[in-house]
Amino acid sequence: MIYEGKAITVKEIEGGIAQLNFDLQGESVNKFNRLTIEELRAATDKLEAQKGLKGLVVTSSKDSFIVGADITEFTDLFAGPEEDLVANNLQANEVFSAIEDLPFPTVTAINGMALGGGFEMCLATDYRVMDIKAKVGLPEVKLGIFPGFGGTVRLSRLVGVDYAVEWICGGTENRADKALKIGAVDAVLEGEKLVEAAIGIINQCNDGKLDYQARREEKKGKIKLNAMESMMAFEISKAYVAGQAGKNYPAPVEAIKVMQKHAGLTRDKAIEVEAKGFAKMAKTNVAACLVGLFLNDQELKKKAKAWEKEANDVKLAAVLGAGIMGGGVAFQSALKGTPIIMKDINQDGIALGLKEAKKLLTKRIDKGKMKPDQMADVLNNITPTLNYGDFKNVDLVVEAVVENAKVKDAVLRETEESVREDTILTSNTSTISINKLAANLKRPENFCGMHFFNPVHMMPLVEVIRGEKTSDKAIATTVAYAKAMGKTPIVVNDCPGFLVNRVLFPYFGGFVNLVRDGADFQHVDKVMEKFGWPMGPAYLLDVVGMDTGKHANEVMAEGFPDRMKQEGTTAIDVMFENNRYGQKNDKGFYKYELDRKGKQKKVVDEETYKLLEPVVQGKNDFSDEDIIARMMLPLCLETVRCLEDGIVEDPADADMGLVYGIGFPPFRGGALRYIDDMGVDKFVELADKFADLGPLYHPTEKLREMAKTGEKFFG
Repeated sequence: MIYEGKAITVKEIEGGIAQLNFDLQGESVNKFNRLTIEELRAATDKLEAQKGLKGLVVTSSKDSFIVGADITEFTDLFAGPEEDLVANNLQANEVFSAIEDLPFPTVTAINGMALGGGFEMCLATDYRVMDIKAKVGLPEVKLGIFPGFGGTVRLSRLVGVDYAVEWICGGTENRADKALKIGAVDAVLEGEKLVEAAIGIINQCNDGKLDYQARREEKKGKIKLNAMESMMAFEISKAYVAGQAGKNYPAPVEAIKVMQKHAGLTRDKAIEVEAKGFAKMAKTNVAACLVGLFLNDQELKKKAKAWEKEANDVKLAAVLGAGIMGGGVAFQSALKGTPIIMKDINQDGIALGLKEAKKLLTKRIDKGKMKPDQMADVLNNITPTLNYGDFKNVDLVVEAVVENAKVKDAVLRETEESVREDTILTSNTSTISINKLAANLKRPENFCGMHFFNPVHMMPLVEVIRGEKTSDKAIATTVAYAKAMGKTPIVVNDCPGFLVNRVLFPYFGGFVNLVRDGADFQHVDKVMEKFGWPMGPAYLLDVVGMDTGKHANEVMAEGFPDRMKQEGTTAIDVMFENNRYGQKNDKGFYKYELDRKGKQKKVVDEETYKLLEPVVQGKNDFSDEDIIARMMLPLCLETVRCLEDGIVEDPADADMGLVYGIGFPPFRGGALRYIDDMGVDKFVELADKFADLGPLYHPTEKLREMAKTGEKFFG
């Protein structure tokens, strides 16, 4: 044994060839934490000093190669001074460069995921061989940063500027065939042949058939473009990526600027440029928010894992109601491997549900995500029916009928009679109280909410809603099923609107009051989209559907009359009363027409302004800051109340629910992190400025206390 640590071992395997193996003890995956980097330095020193070595193969004992840096260490690291961040990166880079400079050929055997720092480790060796099922990539931009262990330097010299920009700025995970095609790896094979292939490459180097030194010098040298080619490549990339990423996500464009700066430099100077650029991005609030979201997401996954241990297996599911939602649930369940019965009361409903599933599958085939023969397998996992014939074999039922308490009550009671005593019943309700729906059930302990968001196949969140009598077993099984469907489940307690809609409707309340006070709804949309929302409130109401919006609004007004009951007729009422339901009938606040590709596009409709005249009191040119405040204060304050009322367990659940459920701008981290970033005292001060708008704008006593003591929601 040449070296033995807790994360890395080095031994001679054959003919003077050493194997450096990553196997971080006590962890299911390899990652670059402080320990691993320290051991890599010590192992490299031993390799340099070892006499008679002819080559090195780098391997991993885990299913993944290395999943990247240990992000739990980022928060402390990023909180420090910028110069410390630069120094930290340069120290780590010394280790990667020492591997690159070893006096013999080096090959990495990539047996699974090699992401971020894991792929940068691979880039430090002379050659790379990759398992046919593995994936490689540099996803750091998703955390508001870019590669900092030499990734921008080595990849741009290895595969060229265009591909390096695509991989680094897109943050993509790339399959083996693509990695081979662009030259990011040198061979793709079955996993068990990787080490043998790596040894073969080393032998060819030592026999003079491969010039590893020339390969190495190319990677350590300058980018091979003349001044004009370099300017063209980088300027065009910057313009394109800036358009794609938008102003709120600076890291992709900064990554290109850094590559442009170090294009004419050799490795060590280039790495200094990268380290400074990395530190600059790490100190941004965007990075802090995106890293925070990542850690929140890890926390959610841990909670789901804990629930899974208590769950019953769901080998067969059922969905009641085969409309767009029911069809979406059936598609998602079948796609992810859980067979599902799709029941409706008539053949037209069944046809609609199957049509929805087929449409989504065809899209996957068109995008190359699925082969045509796989479509049949998924459709075979959906069993359409008009009766309860096979329901005795069903482990979990999702009720997705019309959002009407009486209809849901009747359907749930009828279903309870047709299933086993241990079958879990769930309701895909967006607003109706789970306690109310459980009232007439014989086994309320087996019942909970399972609220999907539309469109089901795209929206990651599922709210799992606990009623007063819901058992842990019901919650655990529902969480496990949501996870098996590829969703992110968040467990919330029962109240009108649960978490997401309870928080969303005060936001809509802010919007209708702005319209009432003379704001132009189009201007409000533009301001909120610029703020970071995927769509403004008027556009969002059109997408949700005015009928759905009006119904949910009434439920919320009944549940929280003190602050959610609107006086008089609102803009939503006007749209509803004039049959302007939004995208579902091509007219709402906007008109909807088909573009050349047959996609709905929104068009300004002057008729809307005429219809709104009776509810508009005067005309006001609100500043962008006032619009943002009037929209965001009610949403953030209701999130605070949900936390204080115990509807969600902790701030992380609340913020993740809003990011995944309604597209809260990820770079702002969620409603509670948004308050933290503003400062709780400043937030309360701002709310008090708008106090005359009513209780939606009044901070809770606990929030006022936090403002006085300097307490935060996160850390």
